[in-house]
Amino acid sequence: MSKKGTGKFILGAAVGAGLGLLFAPKKGKELRGDLKVKIDEVIENIKSLDKEEVKKEFDAKIKEIKKDLKDLDKEKVLKIAKQKGADIKKKTDELVDLAVEKGTPVLKKAAEGLRDKAVDVTKDVVKKLESIEIK
Repeated sequence: MSKKGTGKFILGAAVGAGLGLLFAPKKGKELRGDLKVKIDEVIENIKSLDKEEVKKEFDAKIKEIKKDLKDLDKEKVLKIAKQKGADIKKKTDELVDLAVEKGTPVLKKAAEGLRDKAVDVTKDVVKKLESIEIK
């Protein structure tokens, strides 16, 4: 069991023992004596915890939370970029359709070129966003 788990176990056991003593049918003096012994045991167990290890565990958890928050921001940006890419593709498809409808091969070729370039650019943006490692 890790020190973190051990600390929680010790604290839980102490609380349980304290409650047990409080509800036990003993005289007040005996109860206070038993409670003092249990409190002393808890204090000794707390003193035995490695402060540096606890600090490292807290630091690691805080770093994980920060990373998750940054990833959340990245996910939002990535989602928006993908949506904008889809919107741009749809609009360039409409432009190509318009050129075909109007029967102008020159405009059709230009619109297709624009569409292809727009799709490539948006794919590159999404790819770059996906590869960014946030610190």
